[in-house]
Amino acid sequence: MIQSNLFQNEQQAGWEITGPGVQRQVLGYDDKLMLVKVKFEKGGVGEPHSHPHAQASYVESGSFEMTIGDTKKIINKGDGYYVPPYTVHGCVCLEEGMLVDSFSPCRWDFIQTDSEKYAL
Repeated sequence: MIQSNLFQNEQQAGWEITGPGVQRQVLGYDDKLMLVKVKFEKGGVGEPHSHPHAQASYVESGSFEMTIGDTKKIINKGDGYYVPPYTVHGCVCLEEGMLVDSFSPCRWDFIQTDSEKYAL
């Protein structure tokens, strides 16, 4: 089984730019579970997308307009949401903030190198 280190240090875990005003930091994972922080500048967009993974997320800070399927809501610090597999979802950051995402199973595409992605 492939897994992350037992502990992750925020200063040592790298941030990846995923779009204008959006960065991702992968934390703990194994083949069944993954934890990821996503930092948004005001106006940053999590483009609508879907994936085969179940996703449960927590709003660590900020305010977001979140769309899941046909439902759109404003979510704020302390709120959470669930995205069923294959459901289109995305968000717009209304106030600078951070989401903490968990995925099951692991999003291997978040940790593969570019050469590994192209080899699939």
